[in-house]
Amino acid sequence: MNQIWMQPEGAWATTSPRTLSFSARGGASAFFEVEAGDRLRIVDPEGRQPAFLYAGPGAFGEAAPGAPPLLETLRTGGDGAGGRSVEAALAARGIAPSDLEAHALFHASSPPGSTFRATAATSSVCVLVIPGGPMAPDAQDPPTDLRVEIEPARSLEGRAPPPLAPPLLDLRVKAATAEAFSVKAGQYIQIIDVDGRQCADFLAFDAVALQAGDEYGLDATTTHTLMGSTAPKPGLLSKYFDARMVPLVEIVQDTVGRHDTFMLACSAKYYEDMGYPGHSNCTDNFNAVLSPHGVQPKKGWPAINFFYNTVAGPDDRITMDEPWSRPGDYVLLRALTDLVCATSSCADDIDPANGWCPTDIHVRVYESDSAFSKGMSHRMTPDAEPRLTRESGFHPRTAALTRKMEDYRGFWVPTCFNAAGPLEEYWACRERATIMDLSVLRKFEVIGPDAEDLMQLAVTRNVRKLAVNQIVYTAMCNPHGGMIDDGTLFRLGQNNFRWICGDEYSGIWLRKLAEDHKLKVWVKSSTDQLHNVSVQGPRSREILSGLVVSPPQEPTVDELKWFRFTVGRIDGVPILVSRTGYTGELGYEVWCHPSQATAIWDSIMTAGAPQGLTPMGLAALDMLRIEAGLVFAGYDFCDQTDPFEAGIGFTVPKDKPDASIGSEAVARRRDNPHKRMVGLDVTGNEPVGHGDPVYDGRTQVGIVTSATKSPILGKTIALARLDVSAAALGRSVEIGKLDGHQKRLSATIVAFPHFDPKKTRVRAEAPKRGDQGQAGLTEPSPENVATAGIPA
Repeated sequence: MNQIWMQPEGAWATTSPRTLSFSARGGASAFFEVEAGDRLRIVDPEGRQPAFLYAGPGAFGEAAPGAPPLLETLRTGGDGAGGRSVEAALAARGIAPSDLEAHALFHASSPPGSTFRATAATSSVCVLVIPGGPMAPDAQDPPTDLRVEIEPARSLEGRAPPPLAPPLLDLRVKAATAEAFSVKAGQYIQIIDVDGRQCADFLAFDAVALQAGDEYGLDATTTHTLMGSTAPKPGLLSKYFDARMVPLVEIVQDTVGRHDTFMLACSAKYYEDMGYPGHSNCTDNFNAVLSPHGVQPKKGWPAINFFYNTVAGPDDRITMDEPWSRPGDYVLLRALTDLVCATSSCADDIDPANGWCPTDIHVRVYESDSAFSKGMSHRMTPDAEPRLTRESGFHPRTAALTRKMEDYRGFWVPTCFNAAGPLEEYWACRERATIMDLSVLRKFEVIGPDAEDLMQLAVTRNVRKLAVNQIVYTAMCNPHGGMIDDGTLFRLGQNNFRWICGDEYSGIWLRKLAEDHKLKVWVKSSTDQLHNVSVQGPRSREILSGLVVSPPQEPTVDELKWFRFTVGRIDGVPILVSRTGYTGELGYEVWCHPSQATAIWDSIMTAGAPQGLTPMGLAALDMLRIEAGLVFAGYDFCDQTDPFEAGIGFTVPKDKPDASIGSEAVARRRDNPHKRMVGLDVTGNEPVGHGDPVYDGRTQVGIVTSATKSPILGKTIALARLDVSAAALGRSVEIGKLDGHQKRLSATIVAFPHFDPKKTRVRAEAPKRGDQGQAGLTEPSPENVATAGIPA
């Protein structure tokens, strides 16, 4: 059987019914096995990533002459823990590293999509080593991932993925059956959808209470109430409770994210009502396997139905469709007390609940001392492998200050901190300074002789005007004019750019454009090589100016203009500092390699302590950015929203000499607008939120995109996208609550941003020597504040 085992991170998946696949991380090593006849394909999606494949003699033809021995690449490739794990895996199989032959894959100029293909002549272990060390903040050479695909000679059907750790229990639940098992407090339970699109109903009972004759099992209604969600997810609100409000299990990992907690496990009555009397069902299967444990039978079991895809619709009906789960997807739970558990493979074959064909479920139990990170899976594209929620390099510091973390775009990001809270963090940013981990931003290095041509094509700004060490905020549009993303583009050199954005798909889009237009350019993902904190507030310059040491040829922090960057060091650690932010305040972002993030955090916190520097989370950031009129993907724009409708029409110059993707569509929409982004001043203190309808009389004329109670303005404010016929400044509208008609909140259309519309705070220059007054706050120059410091 093919075993795939990866370090430091990876995931087993299938790209087709006959293919196993995973991503091997750049700068790391991956261990896997093939059988004779298996077809192996290794792809370099981004290009310029050398690698070495080590396998048994003759497995993939002749070895590469002069290739370094395996031990050398493992110990010098930057993957210390992963390399040691590979050595241990080889030793466990009685294989010496010197027994394996090397095959050189790709090179420093390989084009994107370069592929190695081979058929295994013999069964063999394989070690894929992807060299690469830490990327300096001003460099553009990140080690990037390779994709490994194996088309086995034997069928994949029914194969469970490799275990996450040595299992205490390895239990197959055959299709349309159920199994019961016991676990101890602290142990982990992995429930695996082996072939995909198969529901697994799950029950758990307090084992001690059950022995005493009391039956306390998972209670979905109690769980909904205490967790405030339809289904708990990894993080702070992750527990399932019984009717006593005692937690029985918590979710640790989830690679699917869509489950059912409302419907009963299928029962005899369901099939009888559908015209299938005597049909196998989960309830009867549960009754049979739980009876020896003293659990009383039921006509219908209120189970937690993992992988069951149900939706409560606006018509108050619960509908269902095929599960989202793919082959090998799973949930990982931790037992919070001794439990008696039961898991079924749902027997439903008369509707889409199991993709019309029930298949096996696999259960594994792991020891309590197993090391599993918490996380949800995120896929960049529907066919991509799942990647669990990541921790940034700053996480050891932020996690020590709060447990209120949320999974934001695949990273654990603090919502707020224990010592302050959102309101105090907000005022710290407005009055002093704050520090926030924004490593979740996606980073892409765009390099090559056609780099400028690619970015000129991809974004709405005129990139040819962008100088080295300058930054521009811009939109990236699709052909029909809708926004793929917004972001900041850094120019590091004549043919060197860095795109900072929110959506990981931007990298795929840029590579597609380069391929379609036959441009010689590489787009390399550097998100995992470049983490950043945002230092914002009127005292941010004062904090960083005495801390950052820049080379003589680079501007100092005091000299740094808005939308410019410099390089330097903080206590000897290389960093890049940009004068950018997302708060509407004077501010900077400090970029470093994640391995040095804690040192940077400590240095900034120490320097900022006399200035009242305060850690800040997402809740305070949301208030700040709405006041400043800064748009947020998924709220203020989507791929159907053009830049003008998103309120950032200033990013689309009329005189751009070269057409960008979507420019013709954007021009048509600019000249014939249907919707306009406006500000709203809301009467009263009732909460207003994203998606609330906006009315003119009985007619809905738009929606609220973002809203907050502004601390500094003392009122509720909102951003809203309205029909142009109803978007005149000063006009009165109403925000609909409840069903939109029973309750209305009065609002007045105003210009946005609501706070500091002339950008005096964010544009503040350093005071000249001898100047008195508040540091960092001076009047702006009288140029166009909407585009100051940014080329058209």
